[in-house]
Amino acid sequence: MWQYPQTEYVMQTEAEKKLKYESLCIEIQRLWNIKCKIIPVTTAATGIVTKGLRKSLVAIPGKHSTDSLQKTAILGTSHIIWKVLLSET
Repeated sequence: MWQYPQTEYVMQTEAEKKLKYESLCIEIQRLWNIKCKIIPVTTAATGIVTKGLRKSLVAIPGKHSTDSLQKTAILGTSHIIWKVLLSET
């Protein structure tokens, strides 16, 4: 099955985040004697998300939706592009 090139990048970034914060989680558990869980939330600039995002969002307290995350990512990207284009003129 064909995938967008960014899809692989998002999955890779999510895996890197898990590895990056694993030592921090262990340190928090050791220092404060509490349980710690890493919940990766990764969205590409074009709004592409991983399959496990919904599962991750359920673990975070509060009300969250993938739609709002995707919209925020796309609007943020368009804002950056708009600023770059305006600065070039």
